[in-house]
Amino acid sequence: MRFQTKAIHAGQEPDPATGATIVPIYQTSTYTQTAVGEHKGFDYSRTINPTRLALERQLAALEGARYGSAFSSGMAATSAVLSLLSAGDHVVVGDDLYGGTYRLFSRVFERFGLEFTYVDMTDHDAVRAAVRPATKLFWLETPSNPLLKLVDIAAIAEIADGRTVAVDNTFATPYFQQPLALGAHIVVHSTTKYIGGHSDVVGGVAITDDAALHEQIRFQQNAAGGVPGPQDAWLTMRGAKTLALRMREHARNAQIIAEFLAARDDVARVYYPGLPDHPQHELAKRQMSGFGGMLSFELAGPPLRAHEFAARLRYFSLAESLGGVESLICHPGRMTHGSIPASVRERRGITDGLLRLSVGIEDPQDLLADLSGALEARAGIRDSELTSPV
Repeated sequence: MRFQTKAIHAGQEPDPATGATIVPIYQTSTYTQTAVGEHKGFDYSRTINPTRLALERQLAALEGARYGSAFSSGMAATSAVLSLLSAGDHVVVGDDLYGGTYRLFSRVFERFGLEFTYVDMTDHDAVRAAVRPATKLFWLETPSNPLLKLVDIAAIAEIADGRTVAVDNTFATPYFQQPLALGAHIVVHSTTKYIGGHSDVVGGVAITDDAALHEQIRFQQNAAGGVPGPQDAWLTMRGAKTLALRMREHARNAQIIAEFLAARDDVARVYYPGLPDHPQHELAKRQMSGFGGMLSFELAGPPLRAHEFAARLRYFSLAESLGGVESLICHPGRMTHGSIPASVRERRGITDGLLRLSVGIEDPQDLLADLSGALEARAGIRDSELTSPV
């Protein structure tokens, strides 16, 4: 099956009891057994649930894998992967990453004895230098959040030399990028984002084609219990059916907006892998089948202009999260990456003037008019008249 067919059919056979075409919401916590230890493969819904199982099979198929484990959030999926490690183990991490992941690593897992080294993964010599005898895991985002860096997955897998490579594939989605085919061992998604696609459900998934890794992740899933309910699993599965259609529109609109912003004198810099001047543009063309719907940019002038600009938009809602059908704008330094110390943010390029767009699937001309109007309105305001930060 090809991607769009998998999205609609993988793991979603007609219900054997009724013939229902759509997988039912199995709203049950437990299952009646025919005798002690004898059941139909389901005993307790923290361990396994038919609706969740269908979602796991669907998402694993989209990543070209055999195994998926669904979680109640992307952070729960990330926690399960990190829980494969033991005190004293070392992790090499891409230095541009979601603020919530940084918080989890630095304020939770460091307390349990894990060690983390943050490195620019576009610099392969720096990655090699970061490896220690205790290194067990490489954690990377590509494209990264929020600066849209591209990491060469195959090159990192080669450097890892058998050590586990985990890729957060949330920005690209399996439609545009297949990390397991490039040498990664685990793929993680916040399914809240593009896979769910409608900003109405929170979830996560960890996917692998390695049976031993799957058994360890599945053990963590059951033991810690951070699983989605059947309603959440069903909503996510429904959203994933249209992933291919939505991603094509997201990427088309993002390319149009990136080119528009890049052409303006009042925009200092645009971060989007679909632009020819992006440092990893050629890698993006090799590693991805599309450039995605996320972009970041910096306005020219004082940082407070970014706050004022974001507040003037009509169709870009000022909000956390990303990947829904609607367009969103956020200020990473004050919102999604606020848990990273300011000095670290600045050093990594997450300035107070940086804005991130999750470009939706609205008509691109309406989105351009919205951005243009906010930019033109901003252009006539004196610095002293700028509002306070959001």
